[in-house]
Amino acid sequence: MTTRLPHSLRSDARDNRERILAVARTTFAERGLDVAMREIARRADVGPATLYRHFPTKEALVTEAFGEQMRACTSLVDEGLADPDPWRGFCLVVEKVCELHAQDRGFTAALVSAFPRAIDFAANREQAWGKFAELARRAKAAGGLRPDFVPDDLIMVLMANSGIRTTSPTAAVAASRRFAALLIQGMRTQPAIPPLPPPVRLPLTVVT
Repeated sequence: MTTRLPHSLRSDARDNRERILAVARTTFAERGLDVAMREIARRADVGPATLYRHFPTKEALVTEAFGEQMRACTSLVDEGLADPDPWRGFCLVVEKVCELHAQDRGFTAALVSAFPRAIDFAANREQAWGKFAELARRAKAAGGLRPDFVPDDLIMVLMANSGIRTTSPTAAVAASRRFAALLIQGMRTQPAIPPLPPPVRLPLTVVT
């Protein structure tokens, strides 16, 4: 028994950590970051002490929960940079990043939040941001992107995109695609007007 107990404890701790992260990702995606740590603990069926033992702060939990999405964002920008047509690569990044964020409200909030102690998350974000700035520079030089666009405009786009409310995840993605298409038309220098994706009927907000 004495030789098995430490291993059992390590296994239980690992299971608790993974369950907390899974619950946090789901809850943040549904409700954003304004969720109490105690609510995360309750949904994960662990005590607050267990939650704080694994993640001493909400910042630590958020950065760990969204590490995979941050890496996905970086990969998307790399894909855009690899396209021989910089404008096409730029459009791909805007479309795909908006789609990614439409599926997860919490990730948008995490991306535009300041986490001073989350060194790895901040470093990955700065790396992705630097690559996007280079892609925007190339798209301008190629004559596709309007010259007054600045990389910070993408933050404004993501904030607006995260405000889309629909009746289902599928509708959210469809609405995000149309939104991205409208934005891209406003960013381009050429007068060509390609057709928009199909419209999505959005529910009105009920005032109580």
